[in-house]
Amino acid sequence: MAALAFGRGYGYKIPMEFHGLDERALAEQAAAMASRLRAGDVLFLRGDLGAGKTSFARALIRAITGQPDLAVPSPTFTLVQTYDTPAGPLWHFDLYRLKEPDEVFEIGWEEALAGAIMIVEWPERLGDDRAGGLAPRDRLEIILSMDTDNNLHRTLRAAPYGTWKERMGKERMGKDRI
Repeated sequence: MAALAFGRGYGYKIPMEFHGLDERALAEQAAAMASRLRAGDVLFLRGDLGAGKTSFARALIRAITGQPDLAVPSPTFTLVQTYDTPAGPLWHFDLYRLKEPDEVFEIGWEEALAGAIMIVEWPERLGDDRAGGLAPRDRLEIILSMDTDNNLHRTLRAAPYGTWKERMGKERMGKDRI
């Protein structure tokens, strides 16, 4: 399985899309992404229930902390989990249970935006961007879906917004790394 083209020399198009990812390949993609993250980065994980959002987040957190056996619980009930990583603090949000977008302020949203790496499951709960939603302008969205021909495989699509477009564009031209 080809690694997610976050490294040099892949000549990928924006947005990027990968099909046929099993659990191991999805974890490899998450690890590739983890190696490029820095303080202040925001990742949105989108997809239906069971699409692999929490599996992707769990693999990414284990990779960025350098602890492959780290217990990484889903924040479905706690709404947020925090981790110390060599790249800086990481906040993992699961917004599924929020009723209103403003509820994120009760769980540390502003503190995390002040410079932490953020992984956000169910970002739809932040409201519509066009209607003044709370989504940060600079973010990378990872959209996960089940492959139609094999429900054990996933499709991963990466869509950059704001400065992520520039970061990924520079990488595509070989001028910089993400």
